[in-house]
Amino acid sequence: MTLEETFEKIDELMEKLSDDSLPLEESFAVYKEGMELLDGCKKIIDDVEAKVAALADGASSDGASSDGD
Repeated sequence: MTLEETFEKIDELMEKLSDDSLPLEESFAVYKEGMELLDGCKKIIDDVEAKVAALADGASSDGASSDGD
């Protein structure tokens, strides 16, 4: 599931939670699913941030060595 698809699913779950007629146990299950999806999103974002930081570090070290040439 892509990050965008996950956000759409979280939106759907939020709509379900807004329904006052949803039984408590079902509300808890929906909440738990949403929290698991959010955790997955955080992991994806953390991975991307790490990759960007690694690329930026590589670019800055390459730039530093070429500036001295």
